Amino acid sequence: MSDESSEDKKEGADLITTDMLVGEIIAKHPSTAQFLMDCGMECIFCPASQMESLGEACAVHGIDGDEICAALNEKLEEYKD
Repeated sequence: MSDESSEDKKEGADLITTDMLVGEIIAKHPSTAQFLMDCGMECIFCPASQMESLGEACAVHGIDGDEICAALNEKLEEYKD
């Protein structure tokens, strides 16, 4: 049995990870689209974004996936406050 509360599980479910598909992230959090474009990922709406993870997309564009992931989660946390 897990000690994690249902509130913690819900918050964890909202976190973006580098293994999530770019299209999935944008569908779940539309506000992330502009942020990703500002980071140099102008092709986020191309068909590949439906099959490419955030980590893979960042690697293709020479961007640190962990940094982008952390920044996205930080932005989403700001919107909750």
